[in-house]
Amino acid sequence: MATFPAYPTHPGAPVGEPPAGAPPAGAPRHPHWWQRTWVRYGAPTTLLALSGLVILALVRQQTGTEGFLVGLGLAVLPVPLLLAAFRWLDRVEPGPWRNLLFAFAWGACAAALIAIVANSFATRWIATATADPSSADTLGATVIAPIVEESAKATAVLLVFLFRRRDFTGIVDGVVVAGVTATGFAFTENILYLGNAFGTDQLSGERGLASVTAATFFVRVVMAPFAHPLFTVFTGIGFGIAALSAERRRLRRVLLPSAGLLLAMGMHAMWNGSSSLGEYGFFAVYGAFMVPAFGLLTFLVIWTRQRELRTVRAELPAYAVAGWLTPPEPYALGSMRARRLARQYAVHHFGRAAARSVARYEACATSLAFLRHRGRRGGAGSDFVVRERELLHELWRRREVARPSLAYAARVTAPAVPMPGPWPAYGPGPGYGPGYGYVPVQPSARDERPDPDPTAPRPAYDPYRP
Repeated sequence: MATFPAYPTHPGAPVGEPPAGAPPAGAPRHPHWWQRTWVRYGAPTTLLALSGLVILALVRQQTGTEGFLVGLGLAVLPVPLLLAAFRWLDRVEPGPWRNLLFAFAWGACAAALIAIVANSFATRWIATATADPSSADTLGATVIAPIVEESAKATAVLLVFLFRRRDFTGIVDGVVVAGVTATGFAFTENILYLGNAFGTDQLSGERGLASVTAATFFVRVVMAPFAHPLFTVFTGIGFGIAALSAERRRLRRVLLPSAGLLLAMGMHAMWNGSSSLGEYGFFAVYGAFMVPAFGLLTFLVIWTRQRELRTVRAELPAYAVAGWLTPPEPYALGSMRARRLARQYAVHHFGRAAARSVARYEACATSLAFLRHRGRRGGAGSDFVVRERELLHELWRRREVARPSLAYAARVTAPAVPMPGPWPAYGPGPGYGPGYGYVPVQPSARDERPDPDPTAPRPAYDPYRP
């Protein structure tokens, strides 16, 4: 059975809190050269920049300048929609933007460069060895490309998993990092395919809907913009489940990502191979496998997102008992609507900086709930106590703005009903008192009630006011 410390008691004022900007407890006074900030950020940035320049030159060489510009203009269309979808999935515990920027840049630059070089080399080698260029192209598309491309994209997920472990806590994090990486990869690949298609149309004189460019755009951007993210998401799910596993289960933490990667390669190979089955075979694979897999994964990820909110509502009340949070906060933090109302309240009453502070408060509270949940399941690391203290002090520093905003959101979205636990009385009137607290109302009743106007004047803040 996993053991971890009891809930820290309410500090009154943080005791032993490190000053702002100080290194965490236990950090080495003189870190090794590879731990220095300029190395950790400068080396990946330089690598990705060089990869970007090389891939830009290669794609432009194959498509020509005009084809490159046309491909770029068409390939960028699905990118904002895909990024917005993955960012929406990550709203419960938003990860840092730098992780998403790294993932997209890796997919668009490093992974695309690896894929172009390795695929071209392998296809030429097979053609030379077999003296059959046609079979070499087929084998390269159905076997070599899935292995090379999915491995290159999985590297970004592995790097975030290893070096940004605090930001990689579960399935949703794995899905988001993998999906953003694959979106970047598909962006570069679409530039290449659409640019080559445009060049073919320039030579043949085709125009309009009958052109190769239109057909390529329809298949890659309209029908299946989610193809590459769908494949790589299986790898992300494997890493996400591994992140939830206890550190002592090393075999499981290795096998699960490997199984996800193999599944991603299999789906990718099936999709690439469908092009050799003719028009009807392609649409059969699309309808029988791609669309159901996309729907199933979408359902799984949304269900996981709702489960994360339930974890927040289940873990945070004990921190309220210990004095770190007010009683209404766990249930306001477990509702996306209440979070949004809290940020709106902060904007209209305290300013945009306060709204950002409330958003950070919400993110830290969510991370705290997930940390305690992993500890309960035996998945917390050796730095559990240090990390918990860091998150609690982050909450404590922002309480002056966050508490009234969340109290307002709780009053709007969660009237008091009975709930278990020895809770102190915190309001007059029926339905309040020991054994009562704020929990969400039934969805039907809440949906019928419009959101209140956060700009309306409010009485002085009282955290126990019903």
